[in-house]
Amino acid sequence: MKQRCMIGTVVALMGMAGCTPRIEVAAPKEPITINMNVKIEHEIHVKVDKDVEKLLHDRSDLF
Repeated sequence: MKQRCMIGTVVALMGMAGCTPRIEVAAPKEPITINMNVKIEHEIHVKVDKDVEKLLHDRSDLF
């Protein structure tokens, strides 16, 4: 009786081993493409000292 119980247990364990879930991680066949359409705008505000402002006005050929 013990042998039958042991054989039954072994057969049951072997049956359960075939049902274990399998997780697989694989890389995609095609490369991943990320399209980024970005618009960048800049605004620069410059505060000028009154003396520098006068100089720039008087000497407009500097820039």
